[in-house]
Amino acid sequence: MNLQILPTYKIDTAKWDACVANNANGLVYATSAYLNSMADNWSGLIINDYESIMPLPWRRKWGITYLYTPPFMQQLGLLGNTTLVDESIKQAINKFIKYGDYLFNFSNKITSVEGTLSPKCNYILDLSAGHNSIKQEYSNELNSYLKKANAAGLQYVDAFIKDAIDEYQKHYQTRMPHLQQEDFNRFKTLCLLLERENRAFAKAVVDKTGNLFAITLFFKDGKRIYNLMPTTLSAGRKQFAMHFLLDNVFREYSQQKLLFDFEGSDLAGVKKFYEQFGSINQPYNHWHFNNLPWPLKLIKR
Repeated sequence: MNLQILPTYKIDTAKWDACVANNANGLVYATSAYLNSMADNWSGLIINDYESIMPLPWRRKWGITYLYTPPFMQQLGLLGNTTLVDESIKQAINKFIKYGDYLFNFSNKITSVEGTLSPKCNYILDLSAGHNSIKQEYSNELNSYLKKANAAGLQYVDAFIKDAIDEYQKHYQTRMPHLQQEDFNRFKTLCLLLERENRAFAKAVVDKTGNLFAITLFFKDGKRIYNLMPTTLSAGRKQFAMHFLLDNVFREYSQQKLLFDFEGSDLAGVKKFYEQFGSINQPYNHWHFNNLPWPLKLIKR
């Protein structure tokens, strides 16, 4: 097995992105465009001729290089042939970097790593069935909400990506103090790129007079639709606008070989909301490790 960790400028991005595109565990966050846009720096662990790849986003502080999770990037991990996971990968990462946090993807069955592993929730829904089949898995509570939303005359419409990002930032940034304006600016640039490739779009719910009730940004690849930035306005909560919006997305994209990726969450209320749609949890792991020598081992960023 040929294993190497390469800096970004030495990576063959065509082969890298082909590995992401051609494997079920290749999620949008691992594409070179996403990494180039959102990571301060990144390197790539590559096995053989891009048979398997592993993005490694990193920063440097006080002379210490560490792994970190860039904004709006849920899962990375080893992509491609995950049967190649063995001690040599762990040794290569430990030689490259000795401290940090990392998010594996759902397919990485990690059994023994130095540090701590914490499972995280991520809910998905198979859209390949027809909309009627999908609705059969809805909870009774959700069906009652949808009846009320339909009775209120809500409308499902296309929206501008910029509006979806701006609304999300306006309503939720205070809950995410680690995010800076620069993070949102970089994300908007990424969205413009993906929109040109028909891989990003936004949907909204409005009332009869055009007042915005809910809006969401989505990414789309050959495997999934990703629910990136759902925002419900106060008036929309009373009319169950986000329930209505997602149901219409499922209607629009049903009978396609796609998974709908709800993108989380570990919050009890959000989990309950996603479970109402008949979604299933596809967990992944957060890894924190500290192999720095003493006394550097005492440093916490």
